[in-house]
Amino acid sequence: MPTNSVITDIQQVTIRFSGDSGDGMQLSGTLFSTLSAIFGNEIATFPDFPAEIRAPQGSLQGVSGFQVRIGAKDVFNSGDKTDVLVAMNPAALKVNAQYLKRGSIVLYDTDSFQKKDLDKALYTTQDPFSELKLEHVQPVGVAITSLTKASLEGSGLDNKDMLRCKNMFALGIVCWLFNRPLEIADQLLQQKFAKKPLLVQANIKAMSDGYNYGNNIHLTASTYRIEPIEGTKGFYTDVNGNTATAYGLIAAAEKAGVQLFLGSYPITPATDILQELAKRKDFGVKALQMEDEIAGITSSIGASFAGCLAATSTSGPGLALKSEALGLAVMAELPLVVIDVQRSGPSTGMPTKSEQTDLNQALYGRNGESPLVVLAAASPTDCFESAFEASKIALEHMTPVILLTDGYIANGSSAWKIPNMEEYPAIKPPYVDKYYKGDATKWRPFVRDEETLVRYWGVPGTTGFMHRIGGLEKDKLTGIISSNPENHQYMVDTRRNKIEKIADFIPEQKVVGDTNADTLIVGWGGTYGHLLEAMIRIQATGKKVAFTHFRHISPLPKNTHNILVKYKKVIVAEQNEGQFAAYLNGKFGDLNNIRQFNRVEGQPFKVSELVEEFTKMMEAE
Repeated sequence: MPTNSVITDIQQVTIRFSGDSGDGMQLSGTLFSTLSAIFGNEIATFPDFPAEIRAPQGSLQGVSGFQVRIGAKDVFNSGDKTDVLVAMNPAALKVNAQYLKRGSIVLYDTDSFQKKDLDKALYTTQDPFSELKLEHVQPVGVAITSLTKASLEGSGLDNKDMLRCKNMFALGIVCWLFNRPLEIADQLLQQKFAKKPLLVQANIKAMSDGYNYGNNIHLTASTYRIEPIEGTKGFYTDVNGNTATAYGLIAAAEKAGVQLFLGSYPITPATDILQELAKRKDFGVKALQMEDEIAGITSSIGASFAGCLAATSTSGPGLALKSEALGLAVMAELPLVVIDVQRSGPSTGMPTKSEQTDLNQALYGRNGESPLVVLAAASPTDCFESAFEASKIALEHMTPVILLTDGYIANGSSAWKIPNMEEYPAIKPPYVDKYYKGDATKWRPFVRDEETLVRYWGVPGTTGFMHRIGGLEKDKLTGIISSNPENHQYMVDTRRNKIEKIADFIPEQKVVGDTNADTLIVGWGGTYGHLLEAMIRIQATGKKVAFTHFRHISPLPKNTHNILVKYKKVIVAEQNEGQFAAYLNGKFGDLNNIRQFNRVEGQPFKVSELVEEFTKMMEAE
């Protein structure tokens, strides 16, 4: 334990690890956030990758960051500005200077702040802190590179491998600063490098020596302690959104008693879903990396036809390629879950950055009248709930479902209480033989449930229930190819009404905040934590405001219109140019109270900016 006599209790802190892509900042940040979650803190993380693969070392465009906010409670997002910045080179300092609070601690590697390093980062002087006007921060210079090499002398590692451990030396200092127990980090490193015992020993030693260095020379006047939360009993870990999405699909397949199949093609930032499910053979998961996006979705449609819970994962460019096959799934009325982890576009855009710009594509991006369900997850842990619900809707209502997440929540993580699946609802696919009790004489391929308009699922191999489905329009009863105009109108109407009736099976929309407010903040998807905190901060100024966040996009909850018409001003905040606001206006023609707040920067919302801009809108005539 540290020998500092001063240990300051704090409620929250935001820390950013930043350096070159090869400096291991993602690993350091992940380890720190994981051990904080295990310790009992709430966490929210924001991995911020460069868009280039291996940008020039030491350059501004090559800076990689990992931000984590930890606290005893009310950690809704990864934070606007940082209390502590670990800068492994001058470029990391310059890129992150705008995010430093007054009084922030900047832990930097003095070995990497030489003239050549400053030149690479385009400094014009040899005093980076003065040049960036950072007189308001606390610089803490440590010769991290030299100390790491000294720590690992005689370890058996070559010079290159020793330098790769400097991120662990820096992590050790941060663990000392915030009283994090190294024993947990040791275990995490043993798991990470299980097949390379020499690296395990080297990383643990570098981290321990970094911890002891901070402890022995008292780098700061105080260390800090964040008390663990008093949560409900259970098993906790940290989980990122992609992993939670994979787990939600597995849980739904188990509940439905069907096999899970994923056909996908790797694409940033969705690839981790494929990789996670490929490891889950213990649950009978079949995960195939296909040759392209089209093969990914068509293989999943084949698996759905065969009776599986079928899914495919992608990002915006891949969703565009899947659109024709997605129309086939709509026409054939087959259950399918399509996960779109949104990234910055158009085209290749900024593949490692996050946006909400695929909403219109999810709602309308197919030829013909092709209605389907659209959901949007709100946080890393909500990705589990949303994936489970998307699967339940797909299987029980025989429809494709698009689940929108985004790079921010897919790569970010939160503390997660592992759920008790006995508390989750059953999933009951509408198998045809259960409804007709094996008597196939009364059945036709598009006979439907009268309440839900769902057609029954005749899985191939079910005795007596052979039929044909496909991309050509079929007769509403016989299933024979039909070009009859009245039949086509009937089928178009029926497919639309089937989706609209799903609103009877989803929860009503909830509003939080002041019940008698004049202003309602509206959001959807991964902006939830930022908008919630903005509302709380506005309330703290004495103003009344309410907030509602949408998970169900199509169909909308049944009480959506009643909520929106109650308020004088409805501020719809999105990381696009106003797609959800336009969708609401299109759905409800009598709205004249909608205001828009739009940012398309590839970065999360800044809560301070939200508070400022929302307040202006509230006060404007």
